[in-house]
Amino acid sequence: MISRSQLSDEDFNLIKDFVPGTDPEIRHCKRPAANIREVIPVADTVLDGNELRYVTECIETNWISSIGPYVRRFESEFANAAGCKYGIACANGTVALHLALATLGIGHGDEVILPAFTMIATPNAVSYTGADPVLVDAEPFTWNMNVDLIEQKITSRTKAIIVVHTYGHPVDMDPVNEIARRHNLLVIEDAAEAHGATYHNRPAGSLSDAATFSFYANKIVTTGEGGMITTNNEELALTARRLRDHAFSAERHFWHQYLGFNYRMTNLQAAIGLAQTERLAELIETRRRNAGLYHQALGDIKGLGLPQQATYAKNVFWMYGIVVEDAFGCSRDVLRQKLAEQGIETRTFFIPIHFQPIYFERFRGQKFPVAEDLCKRGLYLPSGPALTEAEIHFISDTIRKIGEWRNGE
Repeated sequence: MISRSQLSDEDFNLIKDFVPGTDPEIRHCKRPAANIREVIPVADTVLDGNELRYVTECIETNWISSIGPYVRRFESEFANAAGCKYGIACANGTVALHLALATLGIGHGDEVILPAFTMIATPNAVSYTGADPVLVDAEPFTWNMNVDLIEQKITSRTKAIIVVHTYGHPVDMDPVNEIARRHNLLVIEDAAEAHGATYHNRPAGSLSDAATFSFYANKIVTTGEGGMITTNNEELALTARRLRDHAFSAERHFWHQYLGFNYRMTNLQAAIGLAQTERLAELIETRRRNAGLYHQALGDIKGLGLPQQATYAKNVFWMYGIVVEDAFGCSRDVLRQKLAEQGIETRTFFIPIHFQPIYFERFRGQKFPVAEDLCKRGLYLPSGPALTEAEIHFISDTIRKIGEWRNGE
């Protein structure tokens, strides 16, 4: 039976000021300029490399299942890009995270430390194993987990730390790994949003025992749906490969000595992923160019907090997020509505895990003030690789006009 959780009216009233309403309807707007679309999506993708050629080869050769040659080629190329020896392709990023946890032996009775400010997939993957997620607040500069708060959450049951490289900015990993070393803990990077990001010139995905990536349609590298584990641990890679495929025995087919999963990626998906990985540098540069243009256009607007980059990191700005402060003159939700009226799609920041109905009772009474503030004030702007410079200027000018109008300037 599926477990369900519903907030009571009393509980919802405790958090309602932080929970965004329904997404505003995006208006289709005719533009005088040909290089500004009627609707500017928050994320899109560009498939103008070898994607069609590789997928066509899959179809023409009938290699469309998970044993096709593109799976191994994609695993090898992406793992290399992530600075790792091994890649294990999966059906999506969430199952990659679950598979990594299961391979590392995380299970019932264990605790896994992770950020309160993250997407629901991170704690869900922990819960799939039977372990308990333990939350740490964000810090306001990078919006990542506050590394200084990790150690106070460690107990005798703690087995692992999951760091999330939020919106493409790497976590400060050296102190995380040092904490893990002292307490004999595993470290996993949730690098779903950080393809190509670096920490002290080392790629995200190579900074821990294992890392996981998502290749959902809005990610820097996409396969539509898909994910991958990267690691330098040969034994971990071999076990993860076996678990991914029903734990088939090497001795004989249809012989299963332990519980496995069906988390495979198809050759069709891998063909797209390989073509995308071939263009990874270009795709990263496009995201960083977009961020630079936004920085320049929005930097002097009163009341906007812009994404930062620490000296130890190279942020790939998977999404360009802003925090709407009181001085801007209107709330985050009003700004979203006004942008939607101009055909500009946005997304709110994550709702923290302790506010989610399925986890509310578990974390009842716990406070994570930075995560809560980011949830209330944050949104991200269109950030995909198809975004034009003219569109970025149009979005930025629209935000500026909304702020000036609300402030009566």
